[in-house]
Amino acid sequence: MIIYFSKVIKAGERKREFNFRQLPNSGDERYSVDVPDDKGNRVIFQMFRSDEGRWKTANEALPVWIQNAEEDLGNIIEEHTTEAPPPRRR
Repeated sequence: MIIYFSKVIKAGERKREFNFRQLPNSGDERYSVDVPDDKGNRVIFQMFRSDEGRWKTANEALPVWIQNAEEDLGNIIEEHTTEAPPPRRR
């Protein structure tokens, strides 16, 4: 099952919609994340869980506003993955 979700947060000077997609069949927990920059171009990067249990970006050549939002992005992944699934209807 592929997990996909979006969240709008303030990154840099404005609110931006980040799209998260869990990568299947990876040896560890990884998410592909994409977000439009100020010109509308998609910035695509991966996040992984470090040995210390924190979510980190896998690419260091990211815009500063993404680097500064790393902790918030990790918290969003944690919140989403720990939410209880919706009740099933009969």
